[in-house]
Amino acid sequence: TEGDARTVTEETSTLHKPLCNGEVLCLSLVVLNAIIFLLGFCGNALVIWIAGFKMKKTVNTTWYLSLAVSDFVFCAFLPFSIASMTMEVWIFGRVMCKLVPAVLFLNMFSSIFLLVVISVDRLVSVLFPVWTQNHRTVKKASVVVFLAWLLAVALSVPSFIFRDVVTHLGRTSCVNKYTFDRYSHSIVAYSRLVAGFVVPFAIIIICYSIIILKLRKNRMTKSSKPFKVMSALVVAFFVCWLPYHVFIMLELNHQNLNHNLLVIGLKVGTLMAAANSFLNPMLYVFMGNDFRQKFRSSLFSKMQNAMAE
Repeated sequence: TEGDARTVTEETSTLHKPLCNGEVLCLSLVVLNAIIFLLGFCGNALVIWIAGFKMKKTVNTTWYLSLAVSDFVFCAFLPFSIASMTMEVWIFGRVMCKLVPAVLFLNMFSSIFLLVVISVDRLVSVLFPVWTQNHRTVKKASVVVFLAWLLAVALSVPSFIFRDVVTHLGRTSCVNKYTFDRYSHSIVAYSRLVAGFVVPFAIIIICYSIIILKLRKNRMTKSSKPFKVMSALVVAFFVCWLPYHVFIMLELNHQNLNHNLLVIGLKVGTLMAAANSFLNPMLYVFMGNDFRQKFRSSLFSKMQNAMAE
């Protein structure tokens, strides 16, 4: 969220200079965040409506419905960050200061965990097709989704612990206060990087590497569309979240870096992370059907076919 992009320590928050006094960068970020909110909120609401009410409940729709819920919840909280960025002050109180950034990390962890689950599910389906046909049920998928969300919630707890409202020179800000010990900042940053990015992507890459080798060896695949949709979701997550994690790591050594450059990098990285929430429903639409068929069918049928695949 915008508060993360300011800085994560009380010391650096006092050095932060307002960027929205008519400056192009901040105004651009506000506009782009507003676009992400509109597209993400409406797009994911549409996915939830189709996957939850218009389609037969299957394991696949369970995966993608949960992804859409994660993105929808994040987009629903995005206006708080947009308002704070525009007014350059936090007016929503201590509870929302803790809750809004926590939703960002809940979205990050739940999304990547679900992508891992989907990857493992596809791998098992390829390696053990008979077992999968007999044991792959919606009930079991729902349990897995619940466990993924539970783990995501647990890993989002640090935002509630360390986030707080501070006032300096009459200006109220929502920042992280790593005051427990000298290593708390590093522990939180590295745990988010490892649990929310490095390890999940390693698992996903391993799964898809095995799947590709297996399919090519046995020529088992009839259509590459489902693989393309899932691959696009994974690539989108990687591209959107990588800059954020890079600048979070750089922030650990903020004393030796240009402060303004770091603040801008965090803001842009946070924006790209937010953009992932509206890219997913767009990928369902534009990769689910053949290009010509997309324009012949309705928006509902495009997304429905994509998720069914």
